[in-house]
Amino acid sequence: MKWDPAKYVQFGDYRDRPYFDLTARVHADAPRHVVDLGCGPGNLTATLAGRWPTAEVTGLDSSAEMLAQSGGHADQFANLSFSQSDIAGWTPSRDTDVVVTNAALQWVPGHRDMLARWLAALRPGAWFALQVPGNFNSPSHTLMRGLAESGAWAGRLAGVLRHEDVVGGPDDYLNIMLDAGCDADAWETTYFLLLPGPNPVLEWVRGTGLRPVLAALSAADARAFEAEYTALLAEAYPAGPHGTVFPFRRIFAVARKRE
Repeated sequence: MKWDPAKYVQFGDYRDRPYFDLTARVHADAPRHVVDLGCGPGNLTATLAGRWPTAEVTGLDSSAEMLAQSGGHADQFANLSFSQSDIAGWTPSRDTDVVVTNAALQWVPGHRDMLARWLAALRPGAWFALQVPGNFNSPSHTLMRGLAESGAWAGRLAGVLRHEDVVGGPDDYLNIMLDAGCDADAWETTYFLLLPGPNPVLEWVRGTGLRPVLAALSAADARAFEAEYTALLAEAYPAGPHGTVFPFRRIFAVARKRE
């Protein structure tokens, strides 16, 4: 599945806000090595390089398309680099003091078991901060899954979309962190986003959740699917006088390994 960096950052201000809410809870003073797992185009990873100028900051992502956008950010910071890698195979180094992963773990099957292993491997005093979407039961996702599972589309889209158990709740991540010997903080936030323009929720999910569907269908079938899906979204998210309100629930957890 290919990613479209331009589409992903179309709603950049809204998509970026959870990242800053997450990293604000990381209170590392002078980390040596900072890792951003699933860094995307690298614009947010660059803020970590600016925040911790003495740290070696590394962004990892499996998408060549996303990382093609990261070079300009690396040119701005001598302490910033990027690498193409499947984060499922990553392990912390002895110098890793901060790990951030933002809106990435939902794409990694078995990530809760991986989280436990990552935390076990971190040195005492290290930080781990994660954010994942909590909106798999929202209409934007349930309508997409329902349409994909309907008679007209099931044969072409069977098994393509992830379901509601793809991420844990705040309590799941909190318990994993506590069991790993961390002091931990977990919470959830629902942002009520005011999206402009026609079909804005469709434009939103085109950048993320709809990508597997588009990748699995021909161009003509993708247009037909989008037309049906757009009609369903219009009922679920009617436009108001100020735009379209889109509830956007996110799940956060931050851990610090006990000394």
